[in-house]
Amino acid sequence: MYLPRNSFARGAVALLVLSLGACSSTPEKPETTDNSSQQVVQQPVVQPQTDQAQSVSYGGKGVGNYSARALSGDFAGDARLLNFIENLVRTQGFDRNYLYGVFSQVRNRDDVARLWASTNSDPGSPQGWNAYRDRFVTAANVQRGAEFWQQNAPYLQRAQQQYGVPAEYIVGIMGVETRWGRILGKHKVIDALTTSAIVNQRRSQFFFDELKNYMLMTRSERMDPLAPKGSFAGAMGYGQFMPSSFHDFAVDFDGDGVRDLWNPHDAIGSIANYFAKHGWQQGGEVAVPAQVSSNTYANVPDGFKVKYSMSDLSRMGVTPKYGKGSSGPVHLLALSTVPNGYKEPWVGYKNFYVITRYNHSNYYAMTVHLLAQAVRERVGK
Repeated sequence: MYLPRNSFARGAVALLVLSLGACSSTPEKPETTDNSSQQVVQQPVVQPQTDQAQSVSYGGKGVGNYSARALSGDFAGDARLLNFIENLVRTQGFDRNYLYGVFSQVRNRDDVARLWASTNSDPGSPQGWNAYRDRFVTAANVQRGAEFWQQNAPYLQRAQQQYGVPAEYIVGIMGVETRWGRILGKHKVIDALTTSAIVNQRRSQFFFDELKNYMLMTRSERMDPLAPKGSFAGAMGYGQFMPSSFHDFAVDFDGDGVRDLWNPHDAIGSIANYFAKHGWQQGGEVAVPAQVSSNTYANVPDGFKVKYSMSDLSRMGVTPKYGKGSSGPVHLLALSTVPNGYKEPWVGYKNFYVITRYNHSNYYAMTVHLLAQAVRERVGK
């Protein structure tokens, strides 16, 4: 997200690290933690889903006739929220009484507070690459992804042509994030962001910044700020963008004058734009299985944060099994099939790294890659 900024979150509990917010989760440690970013990463899990994508649209309907002379409700008298409101009035030109009216109806969500408390106190433990992959790369999901592709083929083709990002990777992101609109999140975004800003002391400023970007989004896209629903972390739409990612990467891809991430067409263009602006190499490889001559690869630094040259990998006895490769550094990916067990070797290229800008996780990026390839194969049949 999905969380600078997409990506990504829906549903249950997520691990808070400094990365992109993309999807929902039970407490589970990611295989990597990036301490240089300012984002939220959430590890996806399979959740109950409907057979059909949810049909929602928030943009272009007006910002609502809210007005109050003072802040009331769950956050009445809260100095941090009052200071936030005054800052929006002073720096962004919002009407104070309008903001009082909006935030007087915002709820302090105990369930959001409990989820953040759970992620901070019990991160859990990884179950291995195979278990993670098998949550998403399933026959049912491949079929749903193929159906989504067929239903939205003109927009996917145009996004591929305009941004140089293959359609299957746009489809793959949406599949991992929201099952192509089937799991868009049940929390009011403004409730989730406000509660997180108040209760999550460690990331309070991050969430106040996201709340600011959210209010700017609702104004520019003429949305009722109390209407949109998303993840408990405030991630939104088919691609689970955080509001700051909306600000930087969202596009009006269907030309209706509104950027609406709950609209699959705008989400298609926005995800493609996100990848393009993070340096997607058109025509480049993403990742290929590696053949190895020894077990050396399993005992050296690996993952998207570690850069090697192909000659470095060759000296370790690691070579890609196929493909034309891609320019620039490469990444050795040694994916633990089970905790402390065999590590499945892959070579990742620049485009693999670009996927990790959406969610800072080797498992996440590889899952998007495999789901994308499986859907592409199904569509091609």
